[in-house]
Amino acid sequence: MKDIVDKPFGVIDSTGTIVACSELGRIGELLSVEPVNSAETIVDGGYTLKLISVAQGESYAVFVEGVDASSGKLAAIIAISFSNIKNYYDEKYDKSSLIKNIILDNILPGDIYLKARELYFNSDVSRTVIIVRNLDHNDLSVYDVLQNLFPDKNKDFIISINETDVVLVKETGHDISSKDIENLAASIADTLSGEFYVHAVIGIGTTVSNIKDLARSFKEAQTALEVGKVFDTEKTIVSYDNLGIARLIYQLPTTLCETFLHEVFKRGSIDSLDQETLFTIQRFFENNLNVSETSRKLFVHRNTLVYRLEKIKKITGLDLRQFDHAIVFKIALMVDKYLRSNPVKY
Repeated sequence: MKDIVDKPFGVIDSTGTIVACSELGRIGELLSVEPVNSAETIVDGGYTLKLISVAQGESYAVFVEGVDASSGKLAAIIAISFSNIKNYYDEKYDKSSLIKNIILDNILPGDIYLKARELYFNSDVSRTVIIVRNLDHNDLSVYDVLQNLFPDKNKDFIISINETDVVLVKETGHDISSKDIENLAASIADTLSGEFYVHAVIGIGTTVSNIKDLARSFKEAQTALEVGKVFDTEKTIVSYDNLGIARLIYQLPTTLCETFLHEVFKRGSIDSLDQETLFTIQRFFENNLNVSETSRKLFVHRNTLVYRLEKIKKITGLDLRQFDHAIVFKIALMVDKYLRSNPVKY
């Protein structure tokens, strides 16, 4: 730029010290000017100054020698140019940007290791993707809260995906179990709800040992949130590893699910079962098909429960006291719930 600009110019930090200059001998010199804290162009001490950026409490500004109109225009143009260069550098050499591009599939697999080497990024460390979804439409930035909870930016990466979802890519050692990760997620949820009154749900992907597999862990965390929204509406923490049969049902085509329901309920539709009957079935499953225990928990006579089970058998043809029939009915209830939810798929 100094071949084009006919005036001395450069960059000063918040103390007024020159950190870069078109005249190299002036680097380290202290300018007697007021700190630049606003976006407005400032004239002081024979210089025109323009703020470039503020990061982590440190501010930088362009200075141009002179106070005339042309100096003001030059300062504005140079500030824009330097800001663009800084943004490009941050994007190119920022590890968080690399992680974001990986989980969103915005980088070719062959380029991942090249970029990781360029950034001196340890690509063979175990990591887990955790998605924190803010269910409240408030002004609190979950991103800022997570940044404060996980300040080590060389190990843990916080990435904002959209207005509701923030991703935490957590470095996890080989001695960290899935239960430990769930406890960590629970502490995040407790902090958000207890200190900031934010209702959030958290999806956890599987732990991966290679950087290129982070995209898979991210998709698993998304699936965990969506499956949890369908089958485990009461849960705040949903782990992909614990989805069980719900994950299998979620991945089935809807046409296949509808066919399955028609085959199971040949005699009568599932809609013919009233809420009391469905509640009884749920409690019967929760008590491991134990008639005596279920009747005690429902505060009904054993014969009353047997009568209800016979009624269900008459309507559906399935005797829930038999394990094979019970598991078919359980799956049918989950399939029906899945079809009613019409969830978003990734």
